[in-house]
Amino acid sequence: MYENEINAIASKGSNEEIYFGLLDLVKKAMSDKGRIEGKKKLYYISAEFLIGKLLSNNLINLGIYDTVKEALKKNGKTLAEIEEIENEPSLGNGGLGRLAACFLDSIATLGLPGDGVGLNYHLGLFKQVFENNLQKEEPNPWITDRSWLRKTDVSYEVIFRNQTVKSTMYEIDVCGYEGKVNTLKLFDIDSVDEHIVQGDSIYFDKDDIRKNLTLFLYPDDSDDKGRMLRIYQQYFMVSNAAQLIIAEALEKGSNLHNLHEYAVIQINDTHPTMVIPELIRLLNNRGIDMDEAIDIVSKMCAYTNHTILAEALEKWPMWYMEKVVPHLLPIIRLLDVKVKERFGDNPKLRIIDDNNMVHMAHIDIHYSYSVNGVAALHTDILKKSELKVFADIYPNKFNNKTNGITFRRWLLECNGELSDFIESKIGAGFKQDADELKKLMDFKGDTEVLNKISEIKANRKKDLSEYLSEHAGVNVSPDSIFDVQVKRLHEYKRQQMNALYAIYKYKEIKKGNLPKRPLTMIFGAKAAPAYTIAKDIIHLINCLSELINNDPEVSKYLKIVMLENYNVTYAEKVIPAADISEQISLASKEASGTSNMKFMLNGAVTLGTEDGANVEIHEFVGDDNIFIFGESSDSVIEHYAKADYVSEKFYDDDELISELVDFIISKELFKFGNKKSLIRLYMEIVTKDWFMTLLDLKDYIKVKEEMLDAYEDREKWQNMMLVNIANAGFFSSDRTIAQYNDDIWHLTADK
Repeated sequence: MYENEINAIASKGSNEEIYFGLLDLVKKAMSDKGRIEGKKKLYYISAEFLIGKLLSNNLINLGIYDTVKEALKKNGKTLAEIEEIENEPSLGNGGLGRLAACFLDSIATLGLPGDGVGLNYHLGLFKQVFENNLQKEEPNPWITDRSWLRKTDVSYEVIFRNQTVKSTMYEIDVCGYEGKVNTLKLFDIDSVDEHIVQGDSIYFDKDDIRKNLTLFLYPDDSDDKGRMLRIYQQYFMVSNAAQLIIAEALEKGSNLHNLHEYAVIQINDTHPTMVIPELIRLLNNRGIDMDEAIDIVSKMCAYTNHTILAEALEKWPMWYMEKVVPHLLPIIRLLDVKVKERFGDNPKLRIIDDNNMVHMAHIDIHYSYSVNGVAALHTDILKKSELKVFADIYPNKFNNKTNGITFRRWLLECNGELSDFIESKIGAGFKQDADELKKLMDFKGDTEVLNKISEIKANRKKDLSEYLSEHAGVNVSPDSIFDVQVKRLHEYKRQQMNALYAIYKYKEIKKGNLPKRPLTMIFGAKAAPAYTIAKDIIHLINCLSELINNDPEVSKYLKIVMLENYNVTYAEKVIPAADISEQISLASKEASGTSNMKFMLNGAVTLGTEDGANVEIHEFVGDDNIFIFGESSDSVIEHYAKADYVSEKFYDDDELISELVDFIISKELFKFGNKKSLIRLYMEIVTKDWFMTLLDLKDYIKVKEEMLDAYEDREKWQNMMLVNIANAGFFSSDRTIAQYNDDIWHLTADK
C-alpha cells in the first residue's frame, strides 16, 4: 500500500523534499484510516505532551516503515538523515509529558475513543545551552508552516478577571499501531507574540497575557507574576477543554444531565485541576442545579497523582486566583464547605487552608471518582502515608496503575536491529502484545543468541559514539562501559550522588587503582530555571567533565559526558546504547520512573534503589539481574518522621565521604568552575542534603564497583541483558491503558 507514492517521494532530490513528501503522505494515510468513534470519550488533560519526532513512529504504526526505509536505501538515503529535517515538538519536559505521549499512542492502539488536551507552547520549556559550564536557557521554537500541527476552526472564549481571550484549537493526529486515529488537541491564541522575548533568553513581559499566554511551558515561577501566569495557562487549558467536552457531548445527543455517560476526564497531575470547578460552573450556567452539577462532574473526573513531593502538589493563594479567575472562587468555596459538612473541619482534608491557600490535589481527590498512583510502591505510600487521611475516607477511590512505555518507539523505532533479531527468534507477535517478549527466556544460556544481543548492543554504542563525536564534539570509546543517567535534574533523583562517584573514580585512578575496563558516564538533564541547586549540580558535572576529559592520565579510563539539551531525539540514541541504567532516586521519592523501563527493554541492567517501578522491575527480573543498593523506603520515611538524618554527621564521621564532598570546592574544580556555585552546592550537601545523598553514598559506590566487575563476566552479563529484555513486556503502556480502561474509564473499543 502506498508503495508507488513512497518510491516517487524517495527519488526526490533533497532531504527536505523527501521529508515533506513523507509528511504529506503520512497525513493522507492517517486520514484514510479514519477516526476512532464511540459514545463515551476520554479527555486526557495534561500540561505536557513530550511526543518527540513523529515521522518514524507514524510510519511504524501505519505499517509502512520498512517500505519507506527500503525505498530510501535504494536512493542512497537513510530515514535518520531525513528525520533531521523534523523539529521535535517542544511540548513537554520529562517523565510526565513522555508518559502522556505514550498513553495517547496506546489509547489509539487499543481502539479507545480518547484525545489528549493541552496547550500549544510556542517556545516550549527551553533550549539548554552550556556557557562556562553553567546552564543557560534559550527559547526553543519548533512551530513551522508545514508540520504535523493542523489549525482548526474550533474556537472558544475564555474569561479572565480583566479580559476575555479567544482561543484557536490545533490538532496533531495520533495513529494507533495497525489501527485508527485519535487526536492531540492543543489550544492557543492568535495574539501570542514570540518577539516579546528578550534576545536569546527566556525573559519576557509577564503582564501582557494576550502576547505571552502560550509562549513557554512552565514559565519562571520565581515571582508572583510568573506564578500567576501559570494559573492563566492552567485555566486557559481547562476552560477550553471543558467547553470542548460539552460541545462534543451535545453534538452526540447528550442533554448534559447525562454528561458523565459521554465523557470521562483523566486529570494528569494537578495542573488541570481547575477543570472540576470550571465544568461545574459551565453546567450551572446552562441551568443545571449546583448540587447536580457537582455530582455529574464527580462522576466524570479521575485523577492521577505523580508525586509525593509537597512542592509538586500545587496550592495557590486565594488572592492569586482572585486576580485571575475570580468567577471560580464561589464554586471552590462551595466545594470546601461541602467537604466540611461531610467530614468536619479537619484541616488535613480541607480545600482552602487557614492561610487561604487552595490545595489543588484536595479538589481532585474529593471530586473525582478515581485516584491512582503510578507504581505499586508509590500507591502504597500514598495510601499508607502521604494521602492516608483521604484513603481512609475514600478506600474505594484509590488504585494503582503502574506506568508503561510505548515499546514500539523504544524498540522497533530506535533499535530496529534488536527488534528484527527478536522477531527472528519469537515471531512478530510481541509488536502487538509485549508480553510475548517472555518467550526470549527460552534462549537463556544460548551462546549464539547471547552473543548476537551483545553484538547489537556494541553496534548501538558505536552509533552513539559517532553521534556524540558529530553533534557534541565528544570522543568516547564504544568499548568502554556506558553508564547512563538521563532524566530531569532534581535533588531527589540524586545526580549529585553519581557525580560524587565520578570524583571517587577519578581519585582512584589518580592513586593507580585502574579499572579493568574504561567507564563512560553519560548524563542528560535540564534544571528548572529557578531551581538553583539543580543548576549547581549540572555545573558540577560539567566541571568534572572538563577536568577529567582533559586529564591524559585519567581520560584513558574515565570520561564524563553531559548531554546538552537532552530530549527525546537524544534519548532514542542513548537508551539503546546504555549498559548501566542509573535509577538512584532516594527510596520513596520517585513515583515510578519510565526511563528505567526503556533501558530494560533495550538490554541495560538497572543500578537502583528500591524505589518507584524499580521495585516491580526487581520482582520481574529477580535478584541476579539487577543491582540494588541503599536504604528502604520504610527506613527513609522513618528518617523523615524522626528528623534524625543529619548530613553533617556523615560528613564529619566518614573520611571517604568528606574527601569526596570536599573535592567539590577543591582548587582542581575551581579552575573550571564558578566558585559561588560550587561552594553553594557543597554547603547544601554538608548542611542540608534533604534527599539523603550521603546516607546511601558508600553503599552506592560499593554496589556500582560490584556491577563494573560483573560486566567482565560476559556470559553472565549477556544473560542479564536477555532476562531484562524478556521481562520488559509488563511495562508496555498498552497494558497500562488496558488497566485504566478496565478499572476507571469503561470505554468501548472501536473495532
